[in-house]
Amino acid sequence: MNDYDSAERRYEISCDPARLDAARIHHWLSTDAYWALGRTREQQDRAIAGSLNYGAYDLASGEQAAYARVITDRASFAWVCDVYVDRTARGHGLGTRLVTTLRDELAPLGVRRFLLATKDAHGVYAKLGFAPLAEPDMWMSLQVS
Repeated sequence: MNDYDSAERRYEISCDPARLDAARIHHWLSTDAYWALGRTREQQDRAIAGSLNYGAYDLASGEQAAYARVITDRASFAWVCDVYVDRTARGHGLGTRLVTTLRDELAPLGVRRFLLATKDAHGVYAKLGFAPLAEPDMWMSLQVS
């Protein structure tokens, strides 16, 4: 049995917004995710409201164990962000399963470009087909302070 199979048996993935535990998501991201440290609850709630959200739920307890959100037009482009697996649920392939699920649900809609940014999980995403930008000189960024 591989880690992905373990995640398959232990967790259910859903994009039902009614199932999200917004308080838990905010706590995870604002206290333990380097990219969202200090994010306010209001900011997080707006991010949830403006995104397609995926949760992973423990089949035994029903508690949310992981989260990912996607900013997408549901036609050609998707930005995968805020992927977070609770520390107690790590090591079972849950993050891989979560991102695989969102990719597989959006691809049939015509989404062909999925982007994300990470400091430390390149190997995880490479297993799913993500690679460094082929032409990084084409991309630009605007950061407003």
